[in-house]
Amino acid sequence: MTENEIVALFHEWNSALQTGNPKNVVILYESDAILLPTISNIVRHNQDEREDYFIDFLALGPQGKIDESNVRIFDQIAINSGVCTFTFNDGSIVQARFTFVYRWSGKRWLIIEHHSSRMPE
Repeated sequence: MTENEIVALFHEWNSALQTGNPKNVVILYESDAILLPTISNIVRHNQDEREDYFIDFLALGPQGKIDESNVRIFDQIAINSGVCTFTFNDGSIVQARFTFVYRWSGKRWLIIEHHSSRMPE
């Protein structure tokens, strides 16, 4: 796996957001992945909880763009952390810190940990 391939996983996730279907997003997470979401104070522990978050998040029409990416690869674990900017349908913009932790499932890379938080002002 290369750094560019790990960065491409963010773009796959962002493309899933563009479908507007939360099921297309949560399929990218392992069943027991942890999500610490950008615009919610509730930690999401399972697919139903993650889907519930993405229903509301996708209704805002988010489009993500990486501003800074820092990839580290450790055998079957890869981490991408940095800064991204979300633009929403209403014209609002949120800059956020992010960390995606991926694990190779034997078939594909899946998200096992995802933290995203607004940048402090």
